[in-house]
Amino acid sequence: MLLRLAYLTVTNTFAALRLLPMSDRDKDAEILALRHQVTVLERQLGDRRMRFTPSDRALLAALLHPLPRDVLRRMRLTVRPDTVLRWHRDLVRRRHAAASRPKSPGRPRTVRSIRILVLRFARENPTWGYRRIHGELAVLGIRIAASTVWEILKDAGIDPAPERGTTTWADFLRAQAEAILSCDFMETVTLTGQRQYVLAVIEHASRRVRVLGATAHPTAAWTAQMARNLVMDLEDAGIKATFLIRDRDGKFPRLFDEILTDAGIRTVLTAVRTPRMNAVMERWVRTCRHELLDRTLVWNQRHLLHALHEFEQHYNEHRPHRMLHQAAPLRPAPEPITDPDGLQRLRIRRHDRLGGTLHEYRHAV
Repeated sequence: MLLRLAYLTVTNTFAALRLLPMSDRDKDAEILALRHQVTVLERQLGDRRMRFTPSDRALLAALLHPLPRDVLRRMRLTVRPDTVLRWHRDLVRRRHAAASRPKSPGRPRTVRSIRILVLRFARENPTWGYRRIHGELAVLGIRIAASTVWEILKDAGIDPAPERGTTTWADFLRAQAEAILSCDFMETVTLTGQRQYVLAVIEHASRRVRVLGATAHPTAAWTAQMARNLVMDLEDAGIKATFLIRDRDGKFPRLFDEILTDAGIRTVLTAVRTPRMNAVMERWVRTCRHELLDRTLVWNQRHLLHALHEFEQHYNEHRPHRMLHQAAPLRPAPEPITDPDGLQRLRIRRHDRLGGTLHEYRHAV
């Protein structure tokens, strides 16, 4: 132990003598460099290899470069002096490269409104590629490079036109909504246990519903008569329908399709167990069950028809629809109230249907 103590004393004495010719500035630089090495080691405890980040290299190079090479060799550094000098050369090289760059960063970024318009064209026209979108912009007088259109689509994660040009069933229904009808049977049970079958039709464009009828025995003759009634209602309303979507229920006879074909309406059958192909009608069935049938005790067929007639009027003339921007199928959305005094003096009255099962609210006259 005494020998070890003597060795350390002699070693530290010579180290102190070595510091005498050094200036205070060099000593401070060495202290800061050694402290930063300790910080890097503490940050990487357990790592076999000491790793310096670019900021660590820049700091050590700035601190140790003014020191003489012989001083660097005597310092207890974890890297060689040549490595520190190489870091300094890289730092100077990057500084000169940054200073030699032109002031202008290149072409300015595309205007945000143009980027939004390009993405809108791609969303509304799945078959358009970047060249077609570039041409449409040129027609509108917007000068932009075709490569810029390609970069906008790429940054937004939009695939090329061949990969996004597939028409989905939902897109087809929206494009052909003006000429599409949907129909379906809906089942319910009266208090006596008798099962009733309700046949209803909905227009895709206006969301108007027509309850054709209800029966306990949906025979071929009864269903065919409902088809004739539908054709007459459409002619009276001046509606030119082209397609009618229905499922493959056995309650639809061949005569049902023939009557519609004579009227110029083509029947489109959904796939087996694919209710989403008739989603608009299925949604109305769910709404009718949730808002009417699940809250009403149906006595008999006559009571059922009365309740369905009231719900049909409520659905077509009052109930708001998100697809119609909160308007009803037979009632346009009213103008918003902008008068502050009018908003403060609101007088709303409630009108009940079916004994309070359905509520409608109107302004008091």
